[in-house]
Amino acid sequence: MKYRRIAKTDISVSEVGFGVWTVSTTWWGIKDEAFGIRLLQQAFEAGINFFDTADTYGNGLGETILAKALGGKRDRLVIGTKVGYDFYHNTSRRGHEELPHNWTPDYIRFALEESLKRLQTTYVDLYQLHNPRIDAIQRDDLFAILEQLKTEGKIRAYGTALGPAIAERQIEEGQAAIEQRHVHVVQIIYNLLEQMLGLGVFETARRAPSSILVRVPHASGLLDGTVKPETVFNEDDHRFHRVSTDDRRQAWQIDGLKKVTQLAFLTEGTRRTLAQAAIQFILAEPSIASVLPNIYNESLLREFASASDGPPLTEEELSRIAQLYAHNFGLEPASVGQTSPQ
Repeated sequence: MKYRRIAKTDISVSEVGFGVWTVSTTWWGIKDEAFGIRLLQQAFEAGINFFDTADTYGNGLGETILAKALGGKRDRLVIGTKVGYDFYHNTSRRGHEELPHNWTPDYIRFALEESLKRLQTTYVDLYQLHNPRIDAIQRDDLFAILEQLKTEGKIRAYGTALGPAIAERQIEEGQAAIEQRHVHVVQIIYNLLEQMLGLGVFETARRAPSSILVRVPHASGLLDGTVKPETVFNEDDHRFHRVSTDDRRQAWQIDGLKKVTQLAFLTEGTRRTLAQAAIQFILAEPSIASVLPNIYNESLLREFASASDGPPLTEEELSRIAQLYAHNFGLEPASVGQTSPQ
């Protein structure tokens, strides 16, 4: 495992991190907490030191499970968590709909103290605003409290996790967070098939500098072999709404897999799987600090964690990818902009 430093800090994170959402929500088929704990422990043993969670994952479970799994190793961990969704006062939720945000300084301090209790720690390494819109990024009082919490030693660095799904507005949000608020990190969705946000914020991040964290590096299963043409998703799967009609299935699943077949050159004679190549593609960007693949079994953990040590993509491979993406992999323009459901 290799490690990279978060811009403007002394925090070093593993190039491959662990998104704790897979073991703390029910969207991935993991309902056994003991299995989730083992997976987190195995990730640490594989060299992963960065664990990214959120207070709202499982209404706190995403933090308590991390403490249960790795509580005795705090000095060797980098913990990222998130704040913003007020699940304390909004307990009803339909499916995967967004909860109301609360960006007031009092709420931010309250929510952080609750997170610290669940994490069984006195500080958070990376504190991220959870899917903020531009109006939140423009709030002086919000960033004043983040600076105050940093001064108090309760957080080491802060930033934004943009979402919930890819949207063009997130480029503006990411650029504003970096240029106006000088955040340490911005988290985005970015992968071989969905490059819009990265192409919009990488240059800004390099200039600042700020670091980028990437989630959904495998396009919600299209790039790691877990989604096939015949795959059918259950209603409780996070991808269900993307393929709940024939038109949607065509746009995301079928067209996405057509694009994937054109990336076979990344694995031929290279000693890497497509899933590992997808991670190496992201790591080729210097502003990236860590990639957060969706890890929900031991096989995926081993494959993803070893990607950090694999052969990097060549300039020729990167150029070929750029050409494919620029021409939408030869598919009809109507397919452009289809996004991952996470």
